[in-house]
Amino acid sequence: MPKFIYFLPLLILIGSCSPNSDFEESNYTGYAQGTTFEIAYLYQDSDIDGIAAKLEDLFKAVDQSLSTYQENSLISQLNNGDTITPSAIFRTVHEKSIEVWQESEGYFDPTVGKLVRFWGFGPDARRSVDTSQVDSILRYVGIDKLPKMGDTWLLPSGMELDYNAIAQGYTVDLICEMLESEGIRNYMVEVGGEMRCLGHNLKEQAWRIGVDKPIEEIDYQDRYQFILGLDSLALATSGNYRKFWVDTANGMRYAHTINSKTGYPAKNRLLSASVLAPTCMEADAFATAFMSMGLQRSLAYLKNTEQDLEVYFIYTEAGKEDWQVYQSEGFKTRILN
Repeated sequence: MPKFIYFLPLLILIGSCSPNSDFEESNYTGYAQGTTFEIAYLYQDSDIDGIAAKLEDLFKAVDQSLSTYQENSLISQLNNGDTITPSAIFRTVHEKSIEVWQESEGYFDPTVGKLVRFWGFGPDARRSVDTSQVDSILRYVGIDKLPKMGDTWLLPSGMELDYNAIAQGYTVDLICEMLESEGIRNYMVEVGGEMRCLGHNLKEQAWRIGVDKPIEEIDYQDRYQFILGLDSLALATSGNYRKFWVDTANGMRYAHTINSKTGYPAKNRLLSASVLAPTCMEADAFATAFMSMGLQRSLAYLKNTEQDLEVYFIYTEAGKEDWQVYQSEGFKTRILN
């Protein structure tokens, strides 16, 4: 029988802070959207009223629109062949998905929903695959095959959507928007390893964020690939080394990033892609796109794009035992150690 292995996304470190008389800090941690979240923000005079309830409402709103794990969510209804009335959340995420699909030349594509399920990464965990079916499923992949979204929306028969590679990032953005609407100008918001920061911590320094090395087992004595100072930016990291399952019948390891061109889990030299962007939705989507594109296509894209992105790639190189690193200049300047 195959073995299913699932780890939570890359761990995040928040540097310890010493009190500053001008601010007080609030912290919220919990479990939502199948993962953990952590939120820290500074306030003066008075804290936000009803913050816990507001956070719960935001998580619920995203899940009710985009969670493939909820039977009655809008996306589940759509994937089951029903006509839906798209919510504002649904529309925003879909429109951004189209933009990233165009930018990535189709390597980011939320119409891989049926492939995600086929390879065992959806709500119904799969324990074996018949790869002869891949080509027939590929006929239902391609965001350009979708009708334009109107007041109501119905998918072409056989197509399924999966926004999991962008929805968590958008959740982070929604929380940040809520905090800013409450007058908060210094915060760190993290959901499942995707995060966005503004301002400073109690030490009046940029928020300190750590990303794990691309290994299956965490070495708590030497776990971080890098630590950077983050202010007014979002960070997302995608990797194929902690979210996979192994078919023990043939020893094949199937990673969660699906290549929308081939229909198979992405197999290339990239171990992980960390992306800095103005919004977490963008960082999340492009991190996934780069993992699907692979190293050379990603570097070629970055050379010509006008998108405001900074990256840190970890990759393998033939003949070299240790992994290699590529980091853009803008990313490099933010690394603390």
